[in-house]
Amino acid sequence: MTRATLSEVLQPALRDGYAVAGLVCLGWEDARAYVAAAEAEGTPVILQAGPGARAHMPLPVWAAMFHALADGASVPVVSHLDHGTSIAECEEAIALGFTSVMFDGSRLPLDENIAQTRAITRLAHAAGVSCEGEIGFVGYAEGAASEGTDPDEAARFADATGVDAVAVSIGNVHLQTDQAAEIDRNRLARIEAVTDVPLVIHGGSGLPHDLRRDLAQNSTICKFNIGTELRMTFGAALREAVAARPDVFDRIALLSAVEDPLTQKAREVMRGLL
Repeated sequence: MTRATLSEVLQPALRDGYAVAGLVCLGWEDARAYVAAAEAEGTPVILQAGPGARAHMPLPVWAAMFHALADGASVPVVSHLDHGTSIAECEEAIALGFTSVMFDGSRLPLDENIAQTRAITRLAHAAGVSCEGEIGFVGYAEGAASEGTDPDEAARFADATGVDAVAVSIGNVHLQTDQAAEIDRNRLARIEAVTDVPLVIHGGSGLPHDLRRDLAQNSTICKFNIGTELRMTFGAALREAVAARPDVFDRIALLSAVEDPLTQKAREVMRGLL
């Protein structure tokens, strides 16, 4: 059994100068590929169920799937609720055995974000579960603009909530399909100077691989969320499988064809954080 909490995989990363991949899952094939990649690389992995995944498939199913994969894995596997939207949703994930929850109060007024994140952190810690929060707002490509993390607010947020990790906005953007994001190093340094918890980059697909490695080794960023880059690999592999075998209509046969390309891409992502 290799179920692990977020804190259990991020604290060693913080100490030793590397980062762990938080991989956004949309189904069985990608989740299984990510665990296979982690085993091949000998590194922990964080399996993440985000809002889109939860709208498609109920949270209890995600919990059962993540736990089945973790229990059969040879490396630590974190089952993580990504972008939880309410105390009730985080409570449900904790009750289902998720080992980590992320509450996204980034669009709330600062005091309300702190109050709700603190309440969820206390619930999580009482159950032996980790909690990630967000301060500042990480925007979306072709969507809502980012609001950079204020270092003083980050310090207050981390201290007042007791979270195990803090997601920050320092130039990273969700759903970016090219690797053109530019990180505000000055803002990052100012955040690092006043916090001592592992930092998290959402929208990691938008960062060049060499930049990810540099940040993993030389900053307190210990977790990179990667989704878009892997979804692009999935889509390309599935289109190729369908085009190459037009007579095949079996869902399992078609979807199985994406697992090896996804595993190889996930291994590349993981190696880039070590």
